[in-house]
Amino acid sequence: MLLAWDSFQAVHSLAALAACVAWVLAFVLVLLLALWIDARWGEPRAAWHPVVAMGYYLEVCGRVISSLPPAPALVSGALAWWLGVGVVGALAWGLQALAFAQVARLVAAPGPETALALLLVLLLMGWLLKTLLSWRMLHDEVGAVEVALRQSLAAGRERLSWLVSRNTALLSESEVRESAIESLAENLNDSVVAPIFWWVLFGLPGAAIYRFANTADAMWGYRGMHRGQHWEWAGKWAARADDVLSWLPARLTAWLLAGVARGLPPGALRREAAKTPSPNSGWPMAAMALALGVSLRKPGIYTLNAAGRPPRPADTALARRYASKAVVALVLFAETAILLIAMGLAWTLTP
Repeated sequence: MLLAWDSFQAVHSLAALAACVAWVLAFVLVLLLALWIDARWGEPRAAWHPVVAMGYYLEVCGRVISSLPPAPALVSGALAWWLGVGVVGALAWGLQALAFAQVARLVAAPGPETALALLLVLLLMGWLLKTLLSWRMLHDEVGAVEVALRQSLAAGRERLSWLVSRNTALLSESEVRESAIESLAENLNDSVVAPIFWWVLFGLPGAAIYRFANTADAMWGYRGMHRGQHWEWAGKWAARADDVLSWLPARLTAWLLAGVARGLPPGALRREAAKTPSPNSGWPMAAMALALGVSLRKPGIYTLNAAGRPPRPADTALARRYASKAVVALVLFAETAILLIAMGLAWTLTP
């Protein structure tokens, strides 16, 4: 959002103010359009999915950098990360700049042609923003794990493997359910809250760069060996970059969940969140565990809300309701934040 206002800083005119208002409406419209596309159609085909293209790039680079000695692997991983960020950010900025230019044209010369051109650009922005977030798929897949568990434990384990990278072959029914709820909470941040957070601040480039960074962490951010590749140094930059970019959104996710659960003890939330190795993922998972009153575990690594009971089938449904309410609250806050930012900046442009 803030990037969109750079061109206005030196302009003090009613035309600039009108363009500000139009751009605010465009930002609001694009976010709502992205969420509508997600709810209506879900994920696009892989051949048309920008995140899949990011994954191809990361996979190709990963084969090379993971085979290098520690120092070259660290440097090469950082350079490959920055190159990807540069390309993704530049493409997103270019489209956003085009949208801004169309807004200015429409304000300067209203007409059906300029309005249609702007509408097409905003539709493309809405579709691209949708590909950078994913709520419907997350919500549906967590529910599908519970449906599969009703059929058999083996079916539940197999369906869970679509969501998590851990080995699901030996998990108990309770552990399958715990993993699904953990995945819902963690990915609520990664796939919904964080992209929208960075969209509000920096528009499409912010959301796109975050999605690239999060994808890089998912593919490179392992310690030691993973699937025959050594990532201790090759993925270190990607992992740390994602930690930085996810720091605020993860805590925002936790407080959104606390809000829809009608309050959680702040001290308990901080203590439980600190139990995970990740500086961020523990926050939404701890909030969900406390909200549901259940214990969420990863054997040998952490136990969140140890005093809680094992999750039951009803807890999966309740977790999905809490997450859905958190998304609604997030959208309301995001739209309000856009309007407040716009009001503050428009005040500086008023003649």
